[in-house]
Amino acid sequence: MSEIILTQYNGKILGPIAKVLGWIMNGIYYVLNSLFGIENIGLCIIILTLIIYACLFPLTYKQQKFSKLSQKMNPELQAIQKKYKNKRDQVSMQKMQEETQMVYQKYGVSPTGSCIQMLIQMPILFALYRVFYNIPAYIGSVRDSFYTISGNETFHGLVGGIMNTDGFVKKVSDLMTKFNVVTSSGLNIKNVADTLNGASGKDLANYITDIVYKLPSTAWDKSVDGSIFQQFPSLTDQINSTMHDMNHFNYFLGLNISDTPWAIIKSSMEGHAWLLVILAVLIPVLSYITQVINIKLMPTAATAGGDNDQMARQMKTMNTMMPLMSLFFCFVTPVGLGIYWIASAVFRTIIYLFIDKFFNNKSVDDIIEANKEKAAKKAEKR
Repeated sequence: MSEIILTQYNGKILGPIAKVLGWIMNGIYYVLNSLFGIENIGLCIIILTLIIYACLFPLTYKQQKFSKLSQKMNPELQAIQKKYKNKRDQVSMQKMQEETQMVYQKYGVSPTGSCIQMLIQMPILFALYRVFYNIPAYIGSVRDSFYTISGNETFHGLVGGIMNTDGFVKKVSDLMTKFNVVTSSGLNIKNVADTLNGASGKDLANYITDIVYKLPSTAWDKSVDGSIFQQFPSLTDQINSTMHDMNHFNYFLGLNISDTPWAIIKSSMEGHAWLLVILAVLIPVLSYITQVINIKLMPTAATAGGDNDQMARQMKTMNTMMPLMSLFFCFVTPVGLGIYWIASAVFRTIIYLFIDKFFNNKSVDDIIEANKEKAAKKAEKR
């Protein structure tokens, strides 16, 4: 399992998370390929999603436990709020917080459980965007489909052929201009010529890999004016070989996972490929539907009035906006991210149903007694 570093995202916060997620995806891809001969990034994304939510299961359990017990807790919390109503001095506020915290400890739950889960999920989502945006930078086997190295940095494959073509910088620049390509390594039509002219060796190979990987499906069509076939007619065999590999690893249900659904819709409508249009539309639509179902099944904690009522209204607003946001973002972000979003909602729904069945078969009073014993043991240790 080889890797390249140059074109990986190097942000201070999301960069390390993206590298860890990329490393896990690299491992999943390697295992699937070695054991089953399967080379498909879409399947890797689904398996990665399953792994992420398996790791988040303890937090999900705590969230549903809090929601289940909140109805029992609510009268006690209301009594505390009534006791300290209209008392705004520091001592009273502190006592109210202490008594409220004692109720939470009694029932063995944390009111911040669901917030923690949300805080963990958001950076994962943003980091995955970086990984899906530039798969070859994180999965070595995918990178090998674009170029390999032998001897004293002799480059083979499509990228090696491009590097050995006279005037390749202009040809690559023309491809970027024609198909409006922007790479995760910061290349665009304004700086590509200077960047490629100033690079050499692996740096140059990685930059070209970034550009070639980000080319839309239309750029690989022989009949399209200015396609990669027309720019590099002597590299037809290498282009076909890379296309063959990409059809295995980079397409899921006929959709290029690095393309956005909106770009696929536009190019497919121009080519009258109506089935691809329908499939591309289904990604954001399914994302919206699964999010709505997920939110309806999500357990909601009872509130104790006052500030909590305001929090409940904010949660209701957020639950309305989140599916709409997923609908919009899944149109303009890579298909891979849409697959992750759909798989996430499906896995969350299964987990919610499983935990809900577990709690329905268990007495709330038994849960409270177990929590009291646990809290007593902690107090004894302290």
